[in-house]
Amino acid sequence: MTNMHRRQALTNLGAAGLALGLPLPALAAPTSRKPPRLRAGDRVSIVAPAGFYADGFDFQLVTEAITAMGLVPVPGSHWKDRFGYLAGTDRDRAADFNAAFADPTTRAVLAMRGGWGSQRILPLLDWKTIAANPKLLVGFSDITALHLAIQARAGFPTIHGPTAGSSWSKVSYAAFRDLAFDGKLPTYRNTPGDQDRLVQRQGRYQTLRPGKASGKLLGGNLTVLTSLVGTPWLPDFSGAILFLEDTDEAPYRIDRMLTQIGQAGILRRVAGVVFGQCTNCKPSDGSTSLFTLNEVFDQHLKPLGVPVYTGAMFGHIEDQFSLPVGCRAEIDADAGTIRLLEAPVA
Repeated sequence: MTNMHRRQALTNLGAAGLALGLPLPALAAPTSRKPPRLRAGDRVSIVAPAGFYADGFDFQLVTEAITAMGLVPVPGSHWKDRFGYLAGTDRDRAADFNAAFADPTTRAVLAMRGGWGSQRILPLLDWKTIAANPKLLVGFSDITALHLAIQARAGFPTIHGPTAGSSWSKVSYAAFRDLAFDGKLPTYRNTPGDQDRLVQRQGRYQTLRPGKASGKLLGGNLTVLTSLVGTPWLPDFSGAILFLEDTDEAPYRIDRMLTQIGQAGILRRVAGVVFGQCTNCKPSDGSTSLFTLNEVFDQHLKPLGVPVYTGAMFGHIEDQFSLPVGCRAEIDADAGTIRLLEAPVA
């Protein structure tokens, strides 16, 4: 779906739940259990909780990519459905998600793609079953809503990484395999660019506030996270390492969203911040913005008094880190690194 439609959908939802005094579902007891690591030959569920695919070739690429990992894809019943800009109705998308976690024969749940729609199914999910059956949920962008809701309702790790329909570059797959198959604890740092220039421009990070900090990794897409403010689907960010990314958002909209999560109390509770890639985040009308993106970051993130750096390699890019949501990590804002302290799998 277009970015304009996504923003309109998010605006329509906003924080309406609490504003209208709607009852909040009971919190599921957090679990300390971790999902099982993946092994060659494992069956994995493929679900479409958000946008649809219109081209049959896209489905073929998804199944081929999963098969190339040595895994067996098990598509949900509605993964080829279409309902407007969604991959089926809310109830059908939720039914596939619930079935994936209830299925004892599959060991992970991979989201087909992002777009918009994951937040719509949160009230329809069987949180008791999900909490009782920890599995690696894998995806990014709109899948942020599911990652954060699982932290709030079930408490087991998930992986912010490529969707099943991503291009799966060698760099992205290696990062995913390290976590999901091998349970490694890598230190992520940007790979230097190969430009023939005196000063490196590709793969740069920028330290906004120096220092090291450790805490639970929580975050994802800024637009989606902001849409969850005022709902019962956000976890506690106290002492967390907040990681953020976004795409196709003008600097003034990044400013607006950082203002909102700041005034909601999220920013003042975190131990550190990493803002990854903000892909194509330019003024929507092509004009020169009164504030650059870096100036927006300086205004909202630098004054927090915690280590902050930007430009890490995750988000809407070809080569991206896989970040275990809900696991402890240490960031070094001077070195531009994320060192994992805890594996997401048992």
